[in-house]
Amino acid sequence: MIAAITLFLVVALSALITKVATIALIHTGLSTQSAKFQSRSAYTGAGFTTSESEKIMNHPVRRKIIFTLMLVGNAGIVTVMSSLILTFVLPDTVSSKLYGLLIVIVGMSFLWWAIKSEWVDRGLSKIISRMLKKYANLDVLDYAAVLHLKDDYKVSEKRISEDDWMANKTLRELNLRHEGISILGIDRKGRDYIGSPTGSFDILPDDVVTIYGKAEVIKNIFSRKNDFKAAVSHEEFVKREDKRIEDQEERNDLDEKDL
Repeated sequence: MIAAITLFLVVALSALITKVATIALIHTGLSTQSAKFQSRSAYTGAGFTTSESEKIMNHPVRRKIIFTLMLVGNAGIVTVMSSLILTFVLPDTVSSKLYGLLIVIVGMSFLWWAIKSEWVDRGLSKIISRMLKKYANLDVLDYAAVLHLKDDYKVSEKRISEDDWMANKTLRELNLRHEGISILGIDRKGRDYIGSPTGSFDILPDDVVTIYGKAEVIKNIFSRKNDFKAAVSHEEFVKREDKRIEDQEERNDLDEKDL
């Protein structure tokens, strides 16, 4: 029983620590999924791929966060804390052990709630944001909030294949803006990162494209192959976007009349 409680306590504390680190990394501009992966990798000592390592090493705040996680994970601090907690809350007598067990269960329940709670997320996010602004001397933003990533918008990237619809076309030919999609940047081997490329820029196979827009549209675009179905899908989403803009303009006109 004690071994099981110790294991669960270690896991809960570890999850809470990586959660704090994840939120901090998100505030430096990383996507949620990337932040989760990097914090858990650093804590467990699993390591990163080359591209993931560069994201950390090229950013001073991220380096500090990951370095701290690596120290905590490698030093076994969480395991030591858990052992100390169990030593103090579980004395020798049966009644004291039962009371201590209750304390541990309540404590673990609280930790589990904290890990899952959105309220805790918001609170930690505010605290971490203030700390990063104060000590990191950087313009730290909650990019998830700025880009409305919780409102069905997302930032996603894809490595382009030979048979993808986007391959060997210029941005002007793709006309993604009319689908409500923005190209944030393109990563091409042997070249510097191209941020906010112009319409004449052509997308080549093996380029990694980063785009922003509605999740449904991004998923459809990334699944398109270079065939007639792609053109049909493109026209369908262009019509949807035109309708969305038209509806938005109507709502704006009504709001202006109300004023």
